[in-house]
This record gives sequence, C-alpha cells and structure tokens, in this order.
Amino acid sequence: MTDIATRANRVVAETGGRRRHYGGGPRAGTIVAFLTPFFLPFVLFYLVPVGYAIWQSFLVVRRAGGQYGTSYTTFGGFEQYAQVFQNTEFWSSIGRIGLFGIVQVPVMLLVALMMALLLDTPLLKIKPFFRITAFMPYAVPGVIAAIMWSYLYSPQVSPLVDVLKGIGLQPDFLGPGAVLWSAANVSTWLWTGYNMLIMYSALQSIPQELYEAAKLDGASNWAIAWKVKVPIIAPSIVLTTVFSIIGTLQLYAEPAVLRQISSNISSTYTPNMLAYAVASGNNYQQAAAISVVIAVITFVLSFGFMRLTSKKAGL
Repeated sequence: MTDIATRANRVVAETGGRRRHYGGGPRAGTIVAFLTPFFLPFVLFYLVPVGYAIWQSFLVVRRAGGQYGTSYTTFGGFEQYAQVFQNTEFWSSIGRIGLFGIVQVPVMLLVALMMALLLDTPLLKIKPFFRITAFMPYAVPGVIAAIMWSYLYSPQVSPLVDVLKGIGLQPDFLGPGAVLWSAANVSTWLWTGYNMLIMYSALQSIPQELYEAAKLDGASNWAIAWKVKVPIIAPSIVLTTVFSIIGTLQLYAEPAVLRQISSNISSTYTPNMLAYAVASGNNYQQAAAISVVIAVITFVLSFGFMRLTSKKAGL
C-alpha cells in the first residue's frame, strides 16, 4: 500500500499536481465542438447581418459640390430614423398591418384551436387523414399559395367568382375594401394547420387520467375541452400567438403577389414592402432604418404579449 501511495505522489509531482479526468465532466474542447455547428452559422448569418443593418441605418449619403457632385457616405446619427418616423407611408403600412393582425390572428388561432380539439376527441375517425389534410397547406410555399388564390380572386378566370355571380352576388375580392382580407385569407389558409399541429401536440401530452376524473365529476365533452384542455395548453396558444405576431409584421409574399393583379396594393402596402421599395431605389441606409424599426416593433409587441400573459397566469 505504501508503494502505491509513493508512486501516486510521484506521478502527481511530475505532472505539477494536475489530475486527469476521464469522465468527471465535459472538457472545454468537447463543448466547443458541439456548439460550433450552431454558433458559427448563427453568428455569420444572423448576428453579422443584423449588426451590419444597424450600422447602415446610422449612415447617410451626401454630395459634395451640389446636386451632381461626388457622393460620399458619412455617419448621420439618427437622421435616417427621423425620416422613417416622418414618413406617412410607413405609418400607413403599420396601421394597415395592425388592422390585419387584430382580425386575422385571432380568427386563425381560433380555427386552429377548434381543429386541434376536434382531432383530439375520440369521436373523430380516420384522424391521420384529417391531420395531414389540415397540415398540407403549410407545405405549400407562400408565393405559390398566393398565386393559387390570385387565380380564384381574379374576376376574369375565377370559377369561384362565376359561381357567386350565378347566385346573384357581385364579389370583388381585389377591391380597395376587400384586398387586405383576401391577403388575410391566404395567410390563414397557409398557417392554420401549422398552429393546429402545435396545439394538437400539446393536447397529446395531457394525461388521460384527467379526462377520466372530469367525466366522473359529470363533465361533458364540451366542458372537458374548454375547462380542462384549453387551460392546460395555454402556453402553446401563447407560443402560436407570438409566432403569428412576428409573422404578421413580416407579411410580404401574399400582398406582393396580389399586387400583380390588383391596383389597390401599392409598393408600400406593408412595412416589408416599403423597405424593399426603398432599397430598390438604392437608398439602402433608409431601408436598413425601416428594417430596424420593424424589428423593434416586432420585439416590443411579442415580448409585451408574453409579459402580459405571464402576469395573468401568475408566472
């Protein structure tokens, strides 16, 4: 035993007192190896572009020697942001998209919730078929979906318009008062199945014992749905709401496609369309400022909604 202790002390002395760990915890190199595949693309394709956009938003282009002089880029502080807040088209697009979100998001999430509850009930047969059918629109790219619906909206070629006219109706899906809701319909068709799947997955994690206890207490299927299931999956509903708020402020594809067949959608119809239009005019600094303002508004609304729901839930 003494020889073993002596040899151990000699090894410790020779290694400077350092001990080798063969499983006592992860090494720094292992941690870095696992995290690098995530952090490297995250930094290169997310943080760097965001940082570059923020930097560009503080720059302005000036000319030396009059209108036709040499242009140069210099630091302008908050000058670009002041122009954004003074831009009436920007505020019009924000108001339009706000109205869009106030109406479209609750309707879409309510439909998604009803579908999720329906799929979770034992009364429904061939659930896989209905689940795939409801989720299938999400597999269609947004641009393709907008093109499909524009065919149904166009009065020249739409069979839907012909049917409605046959029963005495005169629909104008692309009119000034309806085109916003036509775009909302496309978004609802695209994203309802996605939100439904999130809610349905949350419903699947609820223990069946809760339902059995509720039935023993005399609760009907309707009462179980709204008094047991919905409160339990409330975090999933909050999550889908936050995603929907973010998606609403990023709305671009649907109105951009419908603009090709409707004169009631301008190039500044939504905040993202405005930023793209400004960038197309080679005013990249102004477009960067608009993008940063949109990102800040998105963060404030989504974070504010999460804080509000957390306070109501007592979290």
